[in-house]
Amino acid sequence: MLAIIDVILPVFLVLGAGYLVAWRGGMSETAVAGLMKFAQGFALPCILFRGISQLDLAHSFSPSLVVSFYVPATVCFFVGIAGARLWAKRPWEDSIAIGFACLFSNSMLLGLPINDRAYGPESMDTVLAIVSMHAPFTYFLGITAMEIARNVGQTPLMVARKVARSIFTNNLVIGVLAGVVVNVLNIPIYHTIGEAMDLIGRAAVPAALFGLGAVLYRLRPEGDMRLILMVSAISLGLHPVLTYLFGQSFGMTGVALNTMVLTAAMAPGVNAYLFADMYGVGRRVNASSVLIATTISILSLPIWIIVMG
Repeated sequence: MLAIIDVILPVFLVLGAGYLVAWRGGMSETAVAGLMKFAQGFALPCILFRGISQLDLAHSFSPSLVVSFYVPATVCFFVGIAGARLWAKRPWEDSIAIGFACLFSNSMLLGLPINDRAYGPESMDTVLAIVSMHAPFTYFLGITAMEIARNVGQTPLMVARKVARSIFTNNLVIGVLAGVVVNVLNIPIYHTIGEAMDLIGRAAVPAALFGLGAVLYRLRPEGDMRLILMVSAISLGLHPVLTYLFGQSFGMTGVALNTMVLTAAMAPGVNAYLFADMYGVGRRVNASSVLIATTISILSLPIWIIVMG
């Protein structure tokens, strides 16, 4: 329990610092938007590129792992959309953004350090295999659904072109794909360039969290609490339960299964807000869901660690 709190508490301190600065008028909305654009458009892609370009893809990739994690994630995406649309009567675009919050677990910011503490270095191959597909898969699914909803009545070819343009102009996806190309083709990265990208990448997490804290000051969860709790229940409960059932059906055991389930049990990541902000819909629900679900996860994650053994 203390180890998990030690990992999560700094996240809240950075969020709180951003909230406090915005509350005291230290950053304008334009400044906060610029900070989030830097985090999403430059720093996070650098992290993804560097991590994936150096990952042992052949060793880490497992079809059973991918199916067991991402099929449940997809189910959670559509359950979240259905809940927001049918239960809360939200517009389709809002519902898709909220569904994305149910889809995007915090596999990097929380998943990596918590799994390392819970299961040791042996768990890192499983986490990195999940992370390597996380941005491309989730953004492909989210962007496809959003573009279909926004372009009702257009031909499938026109919608496909818009989906492709949105995906392949997304810096997070570009970072992942570039990392895969460099990895597969064994392209050397000049040391100085790599160091520069690492410097930018190290700013990603604190910048995104600080900016999100400032956003939370302006996007308070008035009237949205039942949707926020729905997102939290899907992310912290439904996703890991389905992942465990799928993993068992594929015969997965030991550290690989435990790591996969614990990663699925993470709260929504900062990208849940970044996706909503990209389309200008569902921002208040997604921003608050990141904060509240992460708070709840202080209690839920130790339970999963005990259950998985």
